[in-house]
Amino acid sequence: MGRRLVPLTLDNLPDLPHRCRACVFWELDPVRGDAAVRAGRSANEKEAWISSVLLEWGSCGRLVYVDEMPAGFVLYAPPAYVPRSMAFPTSPVSPDAVQLMTASVLPAYQGQGLGRVMVQAVAKDLLRREFKAIEAFGDTHWKEPACVLPADHLLSVGFKTVRSHPAYPRLRLELRSTLSWKEDVEMALDRLLGAVQKEPALRPL
Repeated sequence: MGRRLVPLTLDNLPDLPHRCRACVFWELDPVRGDAAVRAGRSANEKEAWISSVLLEWGSCGRLVYVDEMPAGFVLYAPPAYVPRSMAFPTSPVSPDAVQLMTASVLPAYQGQGLGRVMVQAVAKDLLRREFKAIEAFGDTHWKEPACVLPADHLLSVGFKTVRSHPAYPRLRLELRSTLSWKEDVEMALDRLLGAVQKEPALRPL
């Protein structure tokens, strides 16, 4: 089984799951997001958001392929690029962290550790960019795939609660919590994904 992890770009945006290609839950504030959906322009807004972040900050996501078929994805960005985050009761995301927005593994590929691998890939990318942590809002009542990740899943891959809430706690993963973290990430990627394609240099902040 061949596995491949690549940066999200406008070229491979169509490989996101159908329900996610035009989703602007995180990318726009609630008012603008609802207006975009009603006007039928959410797909264009999604593309514009990704294009803007790519130009200003660099890659903001990863896609994982299994035998060249899209199997899952993860999106992340500094909180300044994520307007919806300010609508959460446990906001704001810490200024030294990047927000893990959302991630998904298609049903046919679940149970293979791809969710953990994607979190590790994000950690590796952000260590290169010299960020200190990843933060995310978790859903304690998660029942089905949605824009907010299940809190239990985040805890299972190493996140710790930094601000409690009965529904939407804010969780944090310290990237330099141990000296061996970077090596652990690289070993896991090599073991689980095989050869990872080399990426172009990313713009610094």
